[in-house]
Amino acid sequence: MPIPLVNSIASWFLKKRFHQIELFLKYPNEVQHELLMTLVETAKDTEFGKKFDFASIKSYETFSERVPIFSYEDYQDTIERSRKGELNIFWPSPIKWFAKSSGTTNAKSKFIPVSTESLEDCHYAASKDLLCMYLNNNENSQLFTGKSLRLGGSKELYKENGTVFGDLSAILIDNMPFWAEFSSTPSNKVSLMSDWESKMQAIVNETILENVTSLAGVPSWMLVLLNNVLDTTGKTSLFEVWPNLEVYFHGGVSFVPYTEQYQNILPRKNFKYYEIYNASEGFFAIQDQNYSSELLLMLDYGIFYEFIPMDSYGTKHQKVIPLAEVEKDKNYAVIITTNAGLWRYKIGDTVRFTSIDPYRIKVSGRTKHHINAFGEELIIENAEDALKKVCAKTKAEIVDFTAAPIFMQGKEKGAHEWLIEFKTPPNDLNDFNELLDKALKSINSDYEAKRYNNMTLNKPKINQARENLFYDWLKVHNKLGGQHKVPRLSNTRDYIDELLGMNH
Repeated sequence: MPIPLVNSIASWFLKKRFHQIELFLKYPNEVQHELLMTLVETAKDTEFGKKFDFASIKSYETFSERVPIFSYEDYQDTIERSRKGELNIFWPSPIKWFAKSSGTTNAKSKFIPVSTESLEDCHYAASKDLLCMYLNNNENSQLFTGKSLRLGGSKELYKENGTVFGDLSAILIDNMPFWAEFSSTPSNKVSLMSDWESKMQAIVNETILENVTSLAGVPSWMLVLLNNVLDTTGKTSLFEVWPNLEVYFHGGVSFVPYTEQYQNILPRKNFKYYEIYNASEGFFAIQDQNYSSELLLMLDYGIFYEFIPMDSYGTKHQKVIPLAEVEKDKNYAVIITTNAGLWRYKIGDTVRFTSIDPYRIKVSGRTKHHINAFGEELIIENAEDALKKVCAKTKAEIVDFTAAPIFMQGKEKGAHEWLIEFKTPPNDLNDFNELLDKALKSINSDYEAKRYNNMTLNKPKINQARENLFYDWLKVHNKLGGQHKVPRLSNTRDYIDELLGMNH
């Protein structure tokens, strides 16, 4: 199909869709309230709907008083019944698919329900919106002259009791319209290979022959793939392999620690990066401006949002608020109600609002992945920002890292212990440590207070990880590919002790 035609079809979709986006930008809270009432009405005859008398719920206040907050553990038995083929438990339409995600906190897998509605009105709608926003901001884009290289963590799908489970990307690929395969690479056959290492080389072999104009995937694994592409082709820049490459759509893990390494292999100043925020539970937010690190919260994908301020999270004073009550620059845990039958469900992520009109966010971390052993409230966003500053000063490059507390013993103060795998190590690890400590103090006042005169915390301890340590740990735990990662911060020493044991 000639490109001008494709672009004009895309811009027609775009204009049509922009009216709907303008609606939720102008009336965000009304759109969210109406959506909640629609979800409640739709599910009123389900087992869940009858239990909480959805038929009589006419306001957010009644909904929030009547329906409790759920974690995966609270939902697990219900989901198991649904996986065995029971119908109409928490959502009226049959749930055929379950996205298996590895809940990084418990070794056990989570099975997240995916309904036909959430596939169509959330995941696929978001993919179209992402392209629409990108094309709207870049009118001279040649995106459709080539293919999108997509890297999912997809293993094969497994059928059980008439339902199907697998990686979310495998479910998305399996249900894609037939024409979508023509515009992307590698082929579905290669995308769905289960052995990660042979799949990696198969992707390289297939994609280097294509005219790739965009990349889509998780930054950590995409970097592994792109370095393999350069090794295989003997090139130093990806533009020598794919001269028309113009944008990388990324999500799943923070991009901050990888920024410099991507700039080295994609050295064009006008190359674009577009961030997305999606998960097995739904697609939540999209970067809607060029060269921005803020994501527009999408309010009409069948997801109703609530938030818990992190300063009260998990305490008896915990307060749950709707979107209308959030404040800028505060850290919140995210609670969702969805068109796949998740009701007031804790997804385990934390976000910070960078803007209230429109509602734009940054993902700041995980509710369970922070260090607060001494009241220092160190979150992933702090750690990544500090490391970025220090790497810029020391010319170091990081592959991966994790950090955990060193607990107080006897009269000895506590500290933080870091395990960092460098691609390019700093000349002086002690100097790197000093700078990291300073950067953390400048970013986090609680950390600074605990470090004042070594009052509660001694200065950090940094260990250098051997090459491929984090990769090997993921391999041992059968977590290669996709959105799998070693937790960056932990309040316990479980991860770091195991990794230090392997670090020889």
